[in-house]
This record gives sequence, C-alpha cells and structure tokens, in this order.
Amino acid sequence: MNVGFISLGCSKNLIDTEITIGMFKNNNYKIVNDPKEADILVINTCGFIESAKEEAINTILEMAEYKMQRCKYLIVMGCLVQRYYEDLIKSLPEVDLFIKIDEYDKLWDKIEDLIKRDIVVKAKTKNIKKVSDIKPLPMPTFNEFYKRVITTGKNYAYLKIGEGCSNKCTYCAIPYIRGSFISRKMEEILKEAEMLAKKGFKEIIVIAQDTTKYGIDLYGESKLSELLEKLSEIDGIEWIRFLYSYPEGITEELIETVAKNRKIANYFDIPIQHISNSILKKMNRKTSKENIINIIEKIRKQIPDVTLRTSLIVGFPGENENDFNELYDFVKMIKFDKLGTFMYSKEEGTPAARLPGQIHGNTKKARYNKIMKMQAEISQQNLENRIGKVYKILIEDMSFDGKFFVGRTMQDVPEEDGLVYIENDARFKIGDILNTFIDCKIEKVSNYDLIGRICD
Repeated sequence: MNVGFISLGCSKNLIDTEITIGMFKNNNYKIVNDPKEADILVINTCGFIESAKEEAINTILEMAEYKMQRCKYLIVMGCLVQRYYEDLIKSLPEVDLFIKIDEYDKLWDKIEDLIKRDIVVKAKTKNIKKVSDIKPLPMPTFNEFYKRVITTGKNYAYLKIGEGCSNKCTYCAIPYIRGSFISRKMEEILKEAEMLAKKGFKEIIVIAQDTTKYGIDLYGESKLSELLEKLSEIDGIEWIRFLYSYPEGITEELIETVAKNRKIANYFDIPIQHISNSILKKMNRKTSKENIINIIEKIRKQIPDVTLRTSLIVGFPGENENDFNELYDFVKMIKFDKLGTFMYSKEEGTPAARLPGQIHGNTKKARYNKIMKMQAEISQQNLENRIGKVYKILIEDMSFDGKFFVGRTMQDVPEEDGLVYIENDARFKIGDILNTFIDCKIEKVSNYDLIGRICD
C-alpha cells in the first residue's frame, strides 16, 4: 500500500516522522507525497500552543476527507495525541489509530495490528496531574534511527540527542507530554552521525528541548561540548550547529568549544523568554536578568562574529507595563541577530494557566507588534553590516527565474533564517555547484535575505 505523511511542529517531531517513514519503507510500503494517492495517511501532530493544536485538528479533518476516496487508514501520532488521547478518541472517530509518544516503542506493533488484522486499539487513559507522574518516554533504538528516511534534502539532517524536558517552566506543556529529559548514549549518537556523513550530509543540526542538559542524566554532568568535539572529528561533516541552549546551561567550556572549532557554527540559539526578574520567577526559569546579560557578554567577547538568536513571550500573566518596557529596552540594547516572539498561550494543565493577572489578547498583540517592529529594524541593520564581507555559502537551489543560485551561510539555520541569493555566473552551471560550498561577497540586502556574487 501507499503511505503519505504530514509532519507538524518542531524538528524533534520531524525526526519521529522520519523514523516512522523508515519503518514503513523497510516493510515494503511505498511512500507518496500526494494524499490522493495514499492508502494510509499518517499525521504527526504538535500540541504545544493553541495555534498548533488548531492546525493539527484542521489537518486531521482535512485528511479525513480522503477516506471517502482511496485512503483506508488514518493514523495520528505525536504531542497532541499524548496530551489529549481520550478526548481525541471521543471527538474524532474518523481516525483509525491514535499513537501516544509513550507508545512509540510499540509503534510498529500497533500499526500492524491496525493494518494487517484491522484491530482498532482501544483507549487506555490515565489522569496525569504532575510532571513526576510522566514516565520517561522510550528513546528509539539506534536501529530505528539508522533506518529513518531523511526528508530535509541532501545537505543537512537533524540529530536528536535527547527527549523530553526537566526545566518545568510554568507556561510549557512539553514536560506533561514528553516527560523529563533523557539523553541518548553518546556512542549511538556518533554512530548515527557517521552514517549520515557517509550518506553525504554535510551539515548536522543537533537538537533537544534543551541541548545544554545533554548527558547530565547519563554521565552526571553536561557532555554537550565533548559531543560537539567528537562530531567534528567525523570525516564528511562540514558544518555542525546545536539549537535551543538555555542560558543557565551555557558554560565557559561550551563557549570555548564553539570559539575554537571551525566546524561548529558561531551560532547560539538561547530562548530567554523574558528579562524581568519578576516574570522569570513566575515562569520558573532557572536564571536571572543579570545572568543572561553576563552570558551574552561572555559569548560576544570570545566570539566577536557570533550570531545570537532568542525567543520571547509577551503577555505572560502579571506582566505589567514596567515588565514589558524592561524587555523592550533590553532587546533594543542587545540587538539580537534573530528573534522570535510569541504571545502567551494559556495551556490547560500548566501552572501558569492558574496564575492571576491574565493579560487581554489586544494587549498581547500590541506588545508583540511593538517588539517585532523594533526587531525588524535591528535585523535590517545587522544584515547591512554584512555588506562587503565574504562568506562561505552552501549552494542548495536555483531561483525559479534562473537568475540566482540560492544558498545559506553557516550563520543561517535552514527553514528559519534568511537565504543568500547569488547572481548567476556564466562560469558555473547549477549541476556543478549544487550541494557544494563557494565563497560569495555580499553586495545587497533584501528583507531578511542577502544578495551577492561569487568571488573571483
């Protein structure tokens, strides 16, 4: 039978999807991109915030329409299922099988039960009120990682080093969905990275909910720096980046590792969420304004050309004008290269949902707009500072009109950051330089992208 996939949410979810694709492929199913051609449709959902839940439900309902045509089975997995298992079974009878994350170690057994014997798995629910009640989620075996089908193209692949989160921020549902943080064994991660390198992937993107926590549960201390060093020793890997490093976990050792290793991108993605100490405390963040500023200053001192990215939450319960203005002034002072802002989403079951001082939606929107307007100006200036400089570019595509080669610098995360458009050079054919590195001089800025030419 033909199987179609839709993966929603973050890159960690995408890896789960890729592993599932590998399971179907290794059991002789054909993978298709068009849902009209699918006998089986698999949707991997996100349940992080309200907009993500709405997107997941709408996608499920949209895909359910194909059951009136060719599709025989609709399977839904992921964070939304983990969080709302019982409710989904009651409200979405169109779905043939829901698979929770804590059932991933039995994922293929459940799929076979459905498809080969047409047995619908009955719901088994348990009311969970505390993060400590969540059992650690099963980490896929190396064999499953090895057979995953990479869906991100030929140049880069995500490398999951941990599952779950132990930070217990009051606004976040992730610990209630995926449990406490657990690390993969380093030897398994390195084996997978070697496999990816042999397949020709030039860029490895190391991910976890908080990468700085890697190794603490297995080895008694953070092993992120050591892992990055060992990844850099693998032949064929040219670029390494790690995402989502919480400020309290960024050590002198990690900064030094990034500063000295040419393969590791000078890029820190630090989700600070806020800067007001009173709001940070209500969020149960394990840091302070003073610590955040100190870390940023250390990073910029040791890595002058570093790219800093962060994410913020505006409209958190109890955020008054002084709190917001403090955040606004901080962003204006620090001038992050990349910045994303979210309006606080009241998630049931989280401690923050019960806090007094919930902020009106219009106020959240106004604060969001004010931050993003200023950040647009900062980003524009930061990009203009690149004009005249030479960067190593990974060529990944051709523009639709054929006028430009399209690529990225080491300082740009795929699908999140900007692109580099390089004027078509008659000396080169796209087939010759696709998936290779070239030096490019930046000459212009266009919104969040750069325009340049190949160096002589």
